[in-house]
Amino acid sequence: MPDDKVPLWAGECYHSRVKLEAFVKKSALCLVLLVTCSAFALERTEKVIWSFGSVHNDGVNPIGSLVADRAGNMYGTTQGGGGNLNCAGYTTGGGCGTVFELSLHPDGTWVETILYNFCVNYSGTECLDGMIPEAGLVFDKSGNLYGTTFRGGAMNGGLVFMLSRPQFPGGTWAETVLYDFCRDIDCLDGATPRSQLVFDSLGNLYGTTVSGGDHHANDHDLGGVVFELSPNSQGWTENVLYNFCSLGVGTNFCPDGVAPYAGVTFDKTGNLYGTTTTGGEMNSLGGGTVYELSPTSSGWTERVVLAFPNWGNGLPYAPVSFDPNGNLYSTTYSSGGLGSVFRLDVATGIEHRFLFNKTDGANPMAGLLVDPTRRLIYGTTTASANGATGLVFQISSSGKETILYQFCQQLNCADGQSPMSGVIEDRSGYLFGTTEFGGSIANGIYGAVFVIDP
Repeated sequence: MPDDKVPLWAGECYHSRVKLEAFVKKSALCLVLLVTCSAFALERTEKVIWSFGSVHNDGVNPIGSLVADRAGNMYGTTQGGGGNLNCAGYTTGGGCGTVFELSLHPDGTWVETILYNFCVNYSGTECLDGMIPEAGLVFDKSGNLYGTTFRGGAMNGGLVFMLSRPQFPGGTWAETVLYDFCRDIDCLDGATPRSQLVFDSLGNLYGTTVSGGDHHANDHDLGGVVFELSPNSQGWTENVLYNFCSLGVGTNFCPDGVAPYAGVTFDKTGNLYGTTTTGGEMNSLGGGTVYELSPTSSGWTERVVLAFPNWGNGLPYAPVSFDPNGNLYSTTYSSGGLGSVFRLDVATGIEHRFLFNKTDGANPMAGLLVDPTRRLIYGTTTASANGATGLVFQISSSGKETILYQFCQQLNCADGQSPMSGVIEDRSGYLFGTTEFGGSIANGIYGAVFVIDP
């Protein structure tokens, strides 16, 4: 095997960043090999446990990941729908978005409860309590939920919110806005968060914003920040850990990355890792980055651990995951291509990539679930061989990709269509996720929540 071809798993066709130019020349051969390496659909049992639009104002078009509590209830957000219609021009399905809970009843059916309808607090011009939640949620130790909204707040720059668990079953969840973005002139504190949040051991929250920040030394119009929110007696205080596009002064190029759609992930030593959707090149726009933020006595230091070329196979929109050995995994999405799954050895900077060929999926937007017990990686793609329908896949440690389920097999895509988020795994090994479209209501336009027995 040539030195520039180091397989991630035996039998797969990958490329190394060490010889990326050589990979491009061999890409046609690589795609042929991928077809032979990948398994075609091995149908598993898929069931839609909730179709949005099933009841009035229950939300539409979920694109964030689910989160489960200890009792097995599922929680998530919808970017539209709900009972408040003050978001004209921002949402396509009516309504300003919701937070929902799905609970399994003894008869085997799942029942939805809307925990919160956004834009309850409407000033006449702005949804002060937020609107358009695009990311998933995270629990604190007391069972309260935390998340972000892409828009809303006093300056319509998005916000971070908390939903407090009621004291008694069946009670009302109360929303508290923890932070409104765009408080500063030119949104130096960040604006328009799309990311899921993460806690540290001290109860501080971390996330990203797509735009805003102190990047005005160059000509780029996006920027974005990594932020920390810390609780204190006065509420929550924001601290910007890093302003993207701080480098490349006087140009439209951002070698340190720009526009992070995904949130951040801690490694075992307390460093933060994430992706940016563009940037990474000194003399061109760049195809995105994987970055590391390390805490020091004088603040946080950013390091680009992987820069994608702007002519590569997709941009990184998804968060990163780690395996027990510290290897980093994520995906890339390509509007003109097919996208990929990649693994990064953080210590060496060597990257290996699995290219989708549409037959085995195309254009993943979400991160990956790493199951160290089964030695499997699970993920979703937004497209597949039958068009913009998408699928759920797994890749084994031996290098075999298996399609667990391809969506839109039922009339009007009643089984779901276009999963924008990844999957989570319950204690029994079942995989749960959402699709932006599909479902059994109104010709499958509102989205669904599904479960797969892997």
